[in-house]
Amino acid sequence: MADKRSKRFEILENRPVHQDGFIGEWVDVGLIAMDSPNDPKPSVVVRDGLIVEMDGRPRKEFDMIEQFVADYCIDRSVAQEAMSKSSLELARMLVDISVSAKEVRRVFSGLTPAKMADVIGQMNIVEIMMAMQKMRARQTPGNQAHITSATDNPIMLCADAAEGALRGFMEEETTVAVARYAALNAISLLVGSQTGRPGVLTQDALEEAFELQIGMQGLTSYAETVSVYGTESVFVDGDDTPWSKAFLASAYASRGIKMRFTSGTGSEVQMGAAEGRSMLYLEARCIMVTKGAGVQGLQNGSISCIGVPGAVPSGLRAVAGENLITMIYGLEVASGNDQTFSHSDMRRTARTIPQMFSGADFIFSGYSGVPNKDNMFAGSNWDIEDVDDYLTLQRDFRVDGGLIPVTEDEVVACRNKAARALQAVYDELGFPAISDEEIEAATYGHSSSDMPPRNIPEDLKAAERVMTEMINGIDIIKALSKRGFREEAEALVRMMKQHVSGDYLQTSAWVDREGGVWSAVNDPNSYQGPGTGYSMSEERWNQLKNVPWAIKAEDV
Repeated sequence: MADKRSKRFEILENRPVHQDGFIGEWVDVGLIAMDSPNDPKPSVVVRDGLIVEMDGRPRKEFDMIEQFVADYCIDRSVAQEAMSKSSLELARMLVDISVSAKEVRRVFSGLTPAKMADVIGQMNIVEIMMAMQKMRARQTPGNQAHITSATDNPIMLCADAAEGALRGFMEEETTVAVARYAALNAISLLVGSQTGRPGVLTQDALEEAFELQIGMQGLTSYAETVSVYGTESVFVDGDDTPWSKAFLASAYASRGIKMRFTSGTGSEVQMGAAEGRSMLYLEARCIMVTKGAGVQGLQNGSISCIGVPGAVPSGLRAVAGENLITMIYGLEVASGNDQTFSHSDMRRTARTIPQMFSGADFIFSGYSGVPNKDNMFAGSNWDIEDVDDYLTLQRDFRVDGGLIPVTEDEVVACRNKAARALQAVYDELGFPAISDEEIEAATYGHSSSDMPPRNIPEDLKAAERVMTEMINGIDIIKALSKRGFREEAEALVRMMKQHVSGDYLQTSAWVDREGGVWSAVNDPNSYQGPGTGYSMSEERWNQLKNVPWAIKAEDV
């Protein structure tokens, strides 16, 4: 009798969720999402305009993160007022529609990291979502895609970038399987994105010096892999100091390249130096470093560390909480949902709901616009095979998740044109030829495995030429124009102008197909309860609800 099992429990143990990793809270190593007993107690003392004590620690004992936050993020003129309010009172300000986002930001600018984390700890997930709807910087929600290839196939990348742009992604990000392919991947993304929908911003996520260089060559338009961390030992080990990061951010901006920092709950645990503090407290420090550095935005939402908060109690609530803190500071937020973390479709969907339903500047900081087997960012929470489910959720709940339904004919035509445009560019630049067979495969294929093999050594020689000969965006424009792809060439001209004007360096900026820039400056979030804030136009709603597979009354 002792060995007999319940059949129900045997079935349950074989469910996908049991393939995920879970662990009880382990305070000593920081495996606790919120409210660690080791988190400092909130406090602040301001003397002669200087913070001399913060969260129980005198200034002479500040680590470098605390010093940076105290000197460059916290508004000392409101610190005493803000810190005198209870965490519950502050939490209620976030959900109260009669308290404006402007007033929330004024008061919350005086909070310390410990107080900020404690405020979020007062809120349940629905209240966090209510606050996100009010506090996000830009009114119109958007989305970002990952466009990568397991074989770095340039033609497939270009076609996938075009399809992603057509489907509505405002930004597209690539990285590499082989580092030396990076320059060619950037060109594929640039040409494909502007073919699918002029104005899409692109980035090639690699080492920071390379990212800055390739951005200066006009082959990318934004960057977001400048990481900040919540403990001093991890920061120094991983990416220098808050001051060096602030300097790097100014380098990007001065070259007309949009950028945001990256952080996320769980990174310090993953690197073995969380100091027993809660993930949300450490992330609050990261967000405040970002604000203090003057950077317009932050990619957070646990990002590549999502398995860590996903394994502990209340972890996904903490992830939504970190997105909310970013919004409280008026920063653009690319709110995660980008790395796969669960075998359970239910958990994957639930993890996305807070950002999708509340709205964010970028609901995903990497919805995989390719099959996950081609995703070189370790796979996304959602991929192209899930896109019809995503479109259905938008339709079910009348939610704008940033994507639009498209027809098969539209996608085929778009992919084909992008592949032909890249063929023309390669021919003009003297790169290894792109065959008509490859164009046909990229037009109708699903993944890199559908593509004929490339001559990799020759491609890598071309990639090296891009960097040594300083081939730039103007060279791509000339090639496209010469070969009859005038619309695509004109779209690239408009993108090059952005590097000069800098309009898209404003908070939460994206570029429309005519080259107009929308941001928190000219599209600020005005939500203060029902009937205010973002509301879909009838044209947009008609576009989202008319999925191609729905039966139409006129066809019956």
